[in-house]
Amino acid sequence: MPVSTIGFRPTEYDEKILRQATRPGETVSDTLRRAVRLLDYHEWLEEARREAWLLRDENLNDEPEAW
Repeated sequence: MPVSTIGFRPTEYDEKILRQATRPGETVSDTLRRAVRLLDYHEWLEEARREAWLLRDENLNDEPEAW
């Protein structure tokens, strides 16, 4: 089920971060959307790093040619 509204009570430090991160013409909601997308990218990158670590000993030269 999609979430239409999320309540958020920022701390003073959160408010400071939001003030500094908000771009001209951008609302706080826009800034929070950018932050959520950045978090999504960060999670994707962490998963890619974990997978790369697990495959670190893989040698593609040992694999048969695909063509």
